[in-house]
Amino acid sequence: QVQFVESGGGLVQPGGSLRLSCAASGSIVNIIAMGWYRQAPGKQRELVATITSHGTTNYADSVKGRFTISRDSAKNTIYLQMNSLKPEDTAVYNCNADRQLSFGYFNWGQGTQVTVSS
Repeated sequence: QVQFVESGGGLVQPGGSLRLSCAASGSIVNIIAMGWYRQAPGKQRELVATITSHGTTNYADSVKGRFTISRDSAKNTIYLQMNSLKPEDTAVYNCNADRQLSFGYFNWGQGTQVTVSS
């Protein structure tokens, strides 16, 4: 069973930066398209960035130009570099497949909390 461990969140002021990491238990991040998701209190989970096995990336309009998704194949890890953070970026961030697979999603990790506040 694939497991994800997200880390790197924290409290940051508006305009600041954070780099999130998602370590997978196997090489799944090199095989399928992966995504970073976030869920703010009282809101639905949203997909903010994706990266395919070939390295093609895509971003939600709300983060385009500020966030960058990347992958380290040797470490089975994907990253989310977040710059110019805004209070509306406050959420719990998780990684998973970029879409539901035949069995649904892999089990969700515990996520990492990002809080943007002055």
